[in-house]
Amino acid sequence: MAQTTPSFTRPSFGQRLLYGTPVIGRIAREIAQDVNNVFYLLVVVLTLEVLGFLLWGPVVFTLTALVLVPLMFVFFVVISWPGRSRPKL
Repeated sequence: MAQTTPSFTRPSFGQRLLYGTPVIGRIAREIAQDVNNVFYLLVVVLTLEVLGFLLWGPVVFTLTALVLVPLMFVFFVVISWPGRSRPKL
């Protein structure tokens, strides 16, 4: 029986950039391995929001919304990017 070597595909530049980011890259790699880790991430974020609210009050929600504005902008650009879907026949 012939021995085969596993083929390794190099990740794209975007994946390398995402996975190379210290905190976000670790989370992204774990979510890529198991999708259910997203739910743990949501619990952690919600817990941090509640603890921040208990410590600093409603200012935490304003700062969270301020951080999410660029993310929503990127989200809208990604979903409206042309050429990502096939035309309906």
